[in-house]
Amino acid sequence: MQPAKIHPTAIIDTSAELDSSVEVGAYSVIGPNVKIDAGTRVASHVTINGPTIIGQHNQIFQFSSLGEVPQDKKYKGEPTLLEIGNNNTIREFCTFNRGTVQDKGTTKIGNDNWIMAYVHIAHDCEIGNHTIFANNSSLAGHVDVHDYAILGGFTLIHQFCKIGSHVITAVGSVVFKDIPPYVTAAGYDAKPHGINAEGLKRRGFSAESILQIKRAYKTLYRKGLTLDESKAELASIATPEINLLTDFLNISTRGIVR
Repeated sequence: MQPAKIHPTAIIDTSAELDSSVEVGAYSVIGPNVKIDAGTRVASHVTINGPTIIGQHNQIFQFSSLGEVPQDKKYKGEPTLLEIGNNNTIREFCTFNRGTVQDKGTTKIGNDNWIMAYVHIAHDCEIGNHTIFANNSSLAGHVDVHDYAILGGFTLIHQFCKIGSHVITAVGSVVFKDIPPYVTAAGYDAKPHGINAEGLKRRGFSAESILQIKRAYKTLYRKGLTLDESKAELASIATPEINLLTDFLNISTRGIVR
């Protein structure tokens, strides 16, 4: 299908597949093995290399570089993938790298994410839905960020870390461990500072649910228990909100911020 809204100075590889409703601005370059679905807008001076799959109704602002080879010395040219879902806003100067065969082979961005300027997402990262990445936040390789997490500006995440749902980090946080769901984290290195109560209210969590999460936080951080003891106590509270927390603790591999 021949794209209809391509600036004459843009360079589109003949093997790229663009829906007819896709817009591409001046001086953008879209390489081979790139697929872009309906309603996505690519501004000027954007470079997209493949293999990359981009879904519907994304807004990609100028000077971003998407789908470039991973910054990993082990990479030997394998055909790995960047996959971006629907309804994402990707602001200026963002860099998203493809995956590596040593891990998933895919760097994956979900839906409805708000990604601000100068954000770097390295190889094999997996981003959920409805996240916010403030300016200059950066992920090393193999990082997972779960739904509704918010990274403050200049937050840096070490490789292989997991960031739980509804987490919020303060400006300039440096994260070396996993952050469990609902936690507010800040500092270098990042430490827990209570729960993200305001964010939970905005997302419709009831007062009772927030109270349960506060109690769970005290179990995890205030009672002087070991992590295994905390997990055992939390496992006895069978609510969806607490199950989300215990499930995360069971998949944590780097240990949690303490």
